[in-house]
Amino acid sequence: MKHIVKCATLLLLAALAACSRQPPTSEPLSGGNPRVGQQLVARYGCAACHEIKGIAHADSKVGPSLTEIRDRSYVGGVLPHSAGNLVKWIMHPRAYSPNTAMPELGVSEGEARDMAAYLYSQ
Repeated sequence: MKHIVKCATLLLLAALAACSRQPPTSEPLSGGNPRVGQQLVARYGCAACHEIKGIAHADSKVGPSLTEIRDRSYVGGVLPHSAGNLVKWIMHPRAYSPNTAMPELGVSEGEARDMAAYLYSQ
């Protein structure tokens, strides 16, 4: 019994540590180009729904602010924060949250990497 309590305590502590883990402050994106990403964020109309630093007229409150996205714990409220998950979310948000208001925009993986690199640079 003592062994079971000890194991349960260790599992609980590990779970609590995972919940309190801060997301990475910077994570390199293989092949992501922030300058191209800024152009893509503007071209895909992300400003229609999001507040985005460095994008003209990007002050909408329909979706969450994308300012300091690197400090978030989750992407889209459902995926643990990582560069790979941000790229996946940009490409196919409804695959991860079917009822999200974020539309499928037909963003390619390369474009999503560039867009994520831009968002991380802000």
